[in-house]
Amino acid sequence: MKKIKQIAVYGKGGIGKSTTCSNLSASLSMLGYKVLQIGCDPKADSTKNLINGQYRPSVLDYIKDKSANIKIDDIMTVGFANTYCIEAGGPEPGFGCAGRGIITAIEMINELNVFEELDIDIVIYDVLGDVVCGGFAVPLRMGFAKEVYLVTSGEVMALYAANNISKAIKRFGERSEVRLGGIICNQRNAYLEHEIVDNLSNKLSTQVLGWIPRDNVVQECELKNCTVIQGSPDSNQAQVYLDLAKKIMENENFVIPTPLDDRSFDIMIKQPLMVHE
Repeated sequence: MKKIKQIAVYGKGGIGKSTTCSNLSASLSMLGYKVLQIGCDPKADSTKNLINGQYRPSVLDYIKDKSANIKIDDIMTVGFANTYCIEAGGPEPGFGCAGRGIITAIEMINELNVFEELDIDIVIYDVLGDVVCGGFAVPLRMGFAKEVYLVTSGEVMALYAANNISKAIKRFGERSEVRLGGIICNQRNAYLEHEIVDNLSNKLSTQVLGWIPRDNVVQECELKNCTVIQGSPDSNQAQVYLDLAKKIMENENFVIPTPLDDRSFDIMIKQPLMVHE
């Protein structure tokens, strides 16, 4: 049976996970891979820039409206460069468990044999915020995603979330094949950003796989409901995403992370500052 590369992308809410995932999916498709991106967020907006902003019902929407005879084409949309897009969806705010959509979506994907029917090479799970519990842990807990990447910046709360998520990866990794593949720094031009992110990476026993510079071309493309790979393919930013996609496919450095306790994290954050004083 064909081995499918499945990765989960976690990070603090608003750090740019969906932007990163969509541009990685587009890059991998341009490199010749068959890619499925699964949005694991009740907002169901992970893949919107791959499908030019069009509205598509989520898996939960379809199940609510059509409980029987659901087909792959009902829950899957073909996006830019033949990327395959699925949104798990979730309940309305204040009603039910937000992680339920992920559980239901993965059950449906398995039931429909989506990976096999579409001959998928790589699956990218774009997971909500820094929550690694309940339904949001399903890609890891159920053994689907063996590789995890953390999107962060040099901002303290983003780094704190990355360290917290590493604690969950460590717990799953000690009883399964789940491993941390590295950190992706979505740069915000924070003070001492490179030094602090490198420092956290070393403490977690992992690597910084890519540095994504802050560039207005990202928002320009998102305002047009497209990825940088589609909207500005000749830009430096597009090349950054393409290079990152290649690194992910070539990466062989996977570890059980060594997260810090809160006190050690506070000390780690301040170390580069002490050097520069």
